[in-house]
Amino acid sequence: MPRLNRRPLIDPRNGDAEDDVSSLHGRSLLTIGGSLLSEISSVKLVIALVMLVILPAAALGVAPLVVTGWIAAVSRGVLDPFAGIWPLLVLFIGLVAARYFGRSLLRAAERSFWALNSLAVQPFYAMGREGIRHLVESLLARHEDRLWRARLRSLAAIGAGVLVAIAALGLAAAAWPGTRWVGSVADLLFPYRLLLPALANSVVIVAAYLAAAALVWGFADGTMDQPRDLEAFDKIGEGAGRVWRVAHLSDFHTVGGRYEFRIESGRNGPRGNHQMAHVLDRLAERHAQSPLDLIVITGDMTDAGRSSEWAEFLDAVNRHPSLAERMLMLPGNHDLNVVDRANPARLDLPTSPGKRLRQMRALSAIDAIQGSRVHVVDAETGRVGATLSDMLVPLRDDIAEFAARGTMRQSFRLAQVWSDVFPMVLPPPTADGIGVMILNSNAESHFSFTNALGVVPAEQERQVVAVAQAYPRAGWIVALHHHLVEYPMKSRGLAERIGTALINGSRFVRLLRPIAGRTLVMHGHRHFDWMGECGELRIASAPSPVMSRPPSPHFHIQRLATGPHGRLHLLPPEEVDITQVPEYG
Repeated sequence: MPRLNRRPLIDPRNGDAEDDVSSLHGRSLLTIGGSLLSEISSVKLVIALVMLVILPAAALGVAPLVVTGWIAAVSRGVLDPFAGIWPLLVLFIGLVAARYFGRSLLRAAERSFWALNSLAVQPFYAMGREGIRHLVESLLARHEDRLWRARLRSLAAIGAGVLVAIAALGLAAAAWPGTRWVGSVADLLFPYRLLLPALANSVVIVAAYLAAAALVWGFADGTMDQPRDLEAFDKIGEGAGRVWRVAHLSDFHTVGGRYEFRIESGRNGPRGNHQMAHVLDRLAERHAQSPLDLIVITGDMTDAGRSSEWAEFLDAVNRHPSLAERMLMLPGNHDLNVVDRANPARLDLPTSPGKRLRQMRALSAIDAIQGSRVHVVDAETGRVGATLSDMLVPLRDDIAEFAARGTMRQSFRLAQVWSDVFPMVLPPPTADGIGVMILNSNAESHFSFTNALGVVPAEQERQVVAVAQAYPRAGWIVALHHHLVEYPMKSRGLAERIGTALINGSRFVRLLRPIAGRTLVMHGHRHFDWMGECGELRIASAPSPVMSRPPSPHFHIQRLATGPHGRLHLLPPEEVDITQVPEYG
C-alpha cells in the first residue's frame, strides 16, 4: 500500500466480516439453511421449481395419457369412420403427430425421466444413505477396527435403501387416488384436463422407481467392496517397464485480486494467489530435476469461475511453459456452479446465461491448456474421435459472440457443447502405456447453496468403460473432481458429507469394476490427502495447496507402471513439501 500519514483504523488488506459471509467454517447445516431462508428469492425459486421439476414431471406423467388417448382415437376412427368428423380429424392429427413428433415426444419423456432421476431420485437416496451412515458411525463406531466399520457401512446402506423405499411407497400410495392412466379423445381436444392427473402420475412413477431403485442401490452399496486405506504400495522388479511420474494437484481456488479471500475459508485461509505461484515454482523445480510425464489438476482452478480468476490462473501457468505442455485439468464445482461468491442464497434461473458463461470460460481455458492433446468421444461409435480443439473449430465464433453478448438465444445454441466434450481422453502413447480420461462430475446446479453436489452422467459412465475396453493392455487414470465414496475416517460434519457428495459415486465404483485392476481414480474437492482402494480400484485424493493449513502442506507426484494385461502398479509416491510462504503484509 502507499505510505500513509497514519495507519488506517481498518487495514483493508486483512479483510473484514463481509469476507466471511459464505464461509462454512464452524457452521452447521441447520445454521446455514436457516440463514438463507430470508435471502432466497421466492419468485425465482418458484420459476426454477416449475422449469426443473413440474414441467419434466408433467411431461413424464402425461405420456401414458397421450399414448392411450391417441390409441383410443385411432380405434374409434377405424371402427366407426362415419360416426362423425371428429374421430377422423383426431385420427389425422394423431398420424401427423406420430409422423413428425412421435420420436420427439418419446425423447422428451425420456429426458424428463432422467432429469427427475438426477433431481429427485438419486439425491434423496444419497441423502438418506449418508445421513443414516453418519448417525450409525457417530453412535456406534467408537473403536478403530476397520472391519467393524466396513460392516457398519454395509448395514447402514442396506437399511437406508429399505427406509427410503418405504417412504417412497408411502408417497406413491398418497398420490395414487389422483392418477389416471387411460386417456380419451376429449383429453386430446382439451389438454388442460391432463395437468393434475399427469402430475399425480409422475409422482407415482418417480416414487415407484425410487422405491425399487433404493432397494437395488442399497443392497448393491451394502454388498460392494467398501473403501479402505491403502495398505501397501506395489513393488516392481529390476528391468520393469517405464515408470510414469504424474503430479496430482487440485483446488487452487484462484482469486481475482491480490488481497481477496476464498469463499469457503474467508479470513481463515490465505489471501491472494501467492501460494499457488509458490506451488508451481516448486513443481517446476522438481520437473527440472527429474522430468514429469503428466500434471493432472482435478478441478477448482478458480474460486468462482470469474473471468478475472481465469486470467490470474492462466497467467500463473504461462510463466511455466514446460509445465503447461504436460498439464491436464477438469472443471470443479467452484469453476461452474457458484452463482454469486458474495451471496450463497443467490439463485439463477435455468434460462439464465450465467451458468453457460461459466461453462464456456472453463472450456476456453481447458482448450488453451490441453485442447490439441486430448480427444472427445464419438457419441455414435463410442470410440476416441477428434481432438478437442478440432471439435471446437466450427463453434469458436459462436462461443466468442456469446461471451461478448451473453444472450439467451446464444446460450441455447451452445447447450449441447458442454456435455459433448466429456469425457476427454488422452490416449495411451503405446498399447501398454497409460492414458487419462477426464470427466465432468458437477451436478447441474443453479443455486450457490447446492453448488458442491456431483453426479457422473450415465453417458459419461458408459463411455469411460467403452474407451478403456478399446485399449485392453493400457493402464488408465480416471480423473474427476468429486470423491467417489465417503472415506473410512472420522466422520465429518453432516452438512459437508451430504452437501459435497457424488450422488451416484457408489454406482460409478461398481461400473468401474471390470477395469478396476488397471485404473487409478484421481480426484480433489475434499481438500485433504487420502489414498485407498475399493476392491481392486485404487483412489487418490489430492489436498488443496492453498486451502490446507500448516503444519505440512504438500502434494504428491504419483509413480505408476503397467504390468501384464494392463495391470496398473501404484508405486510409493514422491511427497513435495509446499510450506506456505509469508502472506502479504
